[in-house]
Amino acid sequence: MIDFSIPKPIERQRQMLESVATYLMRPIARTFDENEAQHEIAWDYVNTMWEAMKALGGGSLAAMDTPEGGPRKDRPKIGNLMLVHVVEMLSWGDAGIYLGTPGGALGGAAVQAVGTPEQKKRFLSRFQEGEPKWGAMAMTEPHAGSDTAAIRTRAVLSEDGTEWILNGEKIFVTGGYRAVEQSRGFVVVWATVDPSAGRAGMKPFVVEAGTPGMKVTKLEKKHGIRASDTAAITFTDCRIPYDNILGSPEVAKAGAGGDKGFKGAMATFDATRPVVAASAIGIGRASVDFIKQALTERGVEIRYGLPYQALTAVEHDVMRMEAQLKAAWLLTLKAAWMMDQEQPNTLEASMCKVKAGEAVTWITQKAVEILGPQGYSTELLLEKWMRDGKINDIYEGTGQINRLVVARHILGYRSSELR
Repeated sequence: MIDFSIPKPIERQRQMLESVATYLMRPIARTFDENEAQHEIAWDYVNTMWEAMKALGGGSLAAMDTPEGGPRKDRPKIGNLMLVHVVEMLSWGDAGIYLGTPGGALGGAAVQAVGTPEQKKRFLSRFQEGEPKWGAMAMTEPHAGSDTAAIRTRAVLSEDGTEWILNGEKIFVTGGYRAVEQSRGFVVVWATVDPSAGRAGMKPFVVEAGTPGMKVTKLEKKHGIRASDTAAITFTDCRIPYDNILGSPEVAKAGAGGDKGFKGAMATFDATRPVVAASAIGIGRASVDFIKQALTERGVEIRYGLPYQALTAVEHDVMRMEAQLKAAWLLTLKAAWMMDQEQPNTLEASMCKVKAGEAVTWITQKAVEILGPQGYSTELLLEKWMRDGKINDIYEGTGQINRLVVARHILGYRSSELR
């Protein structure tokens, strides 16, 4: 029998984080949304989360799967299940503030997915001590969004072979400013060591904060998630140690291992797309919870169990909102569970990302529509959730790109055969 009950360690964390979301995030959500230009840090939230994560085994949200003080061999792996529950709850509080949670973030996920054991220890240990720190990942370029094979940022070996020299520009780097300018974090930069090799030439490099030649050149003004910085970063003769490349520097030939660099990027997305889906679901749940409460206060009851034709239009909408949310959540739990079981989850990761991005976009728009002018005003957080929710259908692979991934896996096509 399938068991949908929440494991006790996860339930304990959810209860703790509900208080964080309610008392440390919701009260400041509007303030940080309206003061994006200052790029201030929500220090009460950041310090609370930093100390909690360090106490639970390491400075990252993923560390929260060890609530008893460390991993146990006799306990099932629940790290990714824990992570999606944590992110869902924090995004229910505020998605923008959640994205400013200290830790490795996407950069840490890339190190976990592609790095050697030594690299994981060297780069991720910094998130277990000292002051709050942030990581980030840089892939998108001005001329190359979803087409990762077109990236131009170059990494070449120095003459003596001891360093990599990076040159190029990255845009839309989530948390890039905090990782580079506001902490001793790092950015994982995807660059090509061989432009003629296409995706096979892509490799990830860890560039640590303070490295000469790396510079934040722009901070975006955004539609949503304004409490989180989104940066453009340039690399000009940026020199990093040779062993800061994650994985092998070798470029595999066609038919001899294929595009391993690109596969490293996809392995990162397999881990992070369920997390993005969980964030979308948290925003969607916040909207549904609010609408149901608002309707109750207005004397409108949602009458479950009646025939479809006996329900009002509002009841139809609310029930559909809940159904969409549950469907997306079940897909997300499956993708996370498969990661914990060390099963390939590329298809499931993209499926939950597509569903959650589509669901949160519709749910938040419908929530605003139901309350009319009041829902559209800044009097409530509904319009903010509508703005915050849309990003989940865009970053970590757009909805269109993830639909292609799903179709290719189901139909058995290669990327060159189905574009």
